[in-house]
Amino acid sequence: MKTSDKGIDLIKRFEGYEEKAYRCPAGVLTIGYGHTGGVYEGQTCTREQAERWLREDLRSAENAVNALEPARPLRQCEFDALVSFVYNLGQGNFRDSTLRRKVLANPDNPTIRDEFGRWVYADGRMLPGLVARREAEADLYFSDM
Repeated sequence: MKTSDKGIDLIKRFEGYEEKAYRCPAGVLTIGYGHTGGVYEGQTCTREQAERWLREDLRSAENAVNALEPARPLRQCEFDALVSFVYNLGQGNFRDSTLRRKVLANPDNPTIRDEFGRWVYADGRMLPGLVARREAEADLYFSDM
């Protein structure tokens, strides 16, 4: 599966476009729509470059979600929500998460919503932006139910 326009729009809304490299709340140099690979101090980018990086960077998140073998195939909305989660938090966090285990066991489990909500901290602080993102991801995940 590939991320739909709806999923990409959600990611772009929460990542936001940043023309100049900055340090995210976790201290990682970031640019564009959450791009972190090879970013250096003082770097700038256009919206077009940011879009290209986003689509390239999404591939690894999509691969991580596509590698799942849940009890039933994922719906597009579920896939998009999980890709957003992986894009933001990384494959390692996803691989070790209860969210992943619950999706594998039963993608319709209503407590999956709660698992999104557990991932709202950066550098030990609860961030309102992450609270809003996890709520939006959970809403998207369950939008076809």
